Amino acid sequence: MFVDRAKIYVKGGDGGNGVVAFRREKFVPRGGPSGGDGGRGANVVLKVDANLSTLMDFKYKVHYKGKRGEHGQGSNKIGRSAEDLVIKVPPGTVVKDAETGEVLADLVEDGQTFVAARGGRGGRGNARFVSSVNRAPDFAEKGEPGEERWIILELKLIADVGLIGFPNAGKSTLLSRMTAARPKIADYPFTTLSPNLGVVDAGLGEGSSFVLADIPGLIEGAHKGQGLGHEFLRHIERTRLLVHVLDLSGIERDPLEAFYAINDELEKYSENLLEKPQIVAANKMDLPEARENLEKVREVVAKEGYDIIPVSGATGEGIKELKKLISEKLSKIPKPRTIEQVKEYTVVEEEPFKIEKSGDIFYVSGKRVERLVAMTDLDNDSAVKRLQRSFKRMGLDDALKESGVKEGDTVKIGDFEFYYVE
Repeated sequence: MFVDRAKIYVKGGDGGNGVVAFRREKFVPRGGPSGGDGGRGANVVLKVDANLSTLMDFKYKVHYKGKRGEHGQGSNKIGRSAEDLVIKVPPGTVVKDAETGEVLADLVEDGQTFVAARGGRGGRGNARFVSSVNRAPDFAEKGEPGEERWIILELKLIADVGLIGFPNAGKSTLLSRMTAARPKIADYPFTTLSPNLGVVDAGLGEGSSFVLADIPGLIEGAHKGQGLGHEFLRHIERTRLLVHVLDLSGIERDPLEAFYAINDELEKYSENLLEKPQIVAANKMDLPEARENLEKVREVVAKEGYDIIPVSGATGEGIKELKKLISEKLSKIPKPRTIEQVKEYTVVEEEPFKIEKSGDIFYVSGKRVERLVAMTDLDNDSAVKRLQRSFKRMGLDDALKESGVKEGDTVKIGDFEFYYVE
């Protein structure tokens, strides 16, 4: 089964907890704190595998969670970091944020990787909190929660040439003539329900071969998603050259009407598609009607600036000439750059918190303050006092007062609720 779109949930592993421990040895009466840090949680990493060609695996598994880092131990032993969770994807996979639609990465090269969700860092053990005023801290940090989000994976085939045209124009027959691919061929609309790829040897020596994609046929309104719509149009975005297959017999529709209708759909979906170089393959030349229509179509197509090659998928007429012309044109067209380079995580200066009031509840949000609460052991009085001091230093206490908080009001930060006390 060919699957070219999937939505999955990814979550980095939580960091391991830091530990509270003290050095206790016979001849070391004041050994001091010796709690070690927790290990880092696993990143969720997408990695390109050239042996894959579909996103089918993601139909059966949707949730991917990295393992947690190990907790710290006494004697300043640091917990082991978890191994990254590596998810293999086919070349040509575009990664988008499901909530915003932002393109996060365009994975095209074999072995290329992208961190979809970072694991949390390990919490610090009590040995890390020793200071001149606190020689024996009795608290440690919990591990940082791993990042989590829903992402969309879209597969855009990596082919040099795309065959475009209405259903029954003869694209699949041409593909079978030009390559060793054996697509399903029959005389009814939408025989091709998924893209087919084949490698063409133009016979012009080294470097003359190219990858040809037969993509499901278009209909009017495809740019709006009608028919196979976007499922088709997505796959021709990477191609360097389009071969526009026209049924010159005119039995089902006028060839020129079909020519303009297809180009209109390309332009409405993306003007960049119409700007791609095109060769018109005037197909079904084994039929007398096609011979009659050839000159009329050739004249119009030439005015539009396109080359036209008379071919017949049934007899093989013109196939050699078509291969040669494609190879010559490709040699002059540079390979496209990827849609988006992988976006690395960058440190962005973020506001520490934001306060919103709803009824008697004050909602405090912000990555920094939520992370601070999540990494605090709220069952430990010393850790809670440290958290309160952190709130005061970052200005949260003053901001809550300005927002009208009163004694006993509920303050919610992330998944935790607090009662405000002066």
